[in-house]
Amino acid sequence: MPIPKALARFNKAVTNPVARLVAGWLPPFAIVTHRGRATGTIYRTPVWAFRTPGGLAIALTYGADTDWVENVLRAGEAEVERLRRRRRYTAPRLVRGEAGMRMMPRFVRVPLRLFGVTEFLRLMPAR
Repeated sequence: MPIPKALARFNKAVTNPVARLVAGWLPPFAIVTHRGRATGTIYRTPVWAFRTPGGLAIALTYGADTDWVENVLRAGEAEVERLRRRRRYTAPRLVRGEAGMRMMPRFVRVPLRLFGVTEFLRLMPAR
């Protein structure tokens, strides 16, 4: 079971604005920039992003049914700011279970398992 939605709402209102101050340059934090499906509003969501062969992997600590994940999946792309660089990514794909967990560095696998994280988002760099 992913982290409870009540905590997600708290983080969205309180923690995320603070995290955005360092997320674009302090690894493993990154900022995913995406457009709202209904309003077209641009959003910047702090995440933990890890390099994978050929792309990035993001652990979906609140599950795949969050607004930002749905926005990225529907758009088929997102911009990610990581290590002070902005890069466009495409081909978002949900990866579930152990296949997703194997995309994560070993040092974060145990905490992710303890939090019940089973869904991940894989992004490929735009060509």
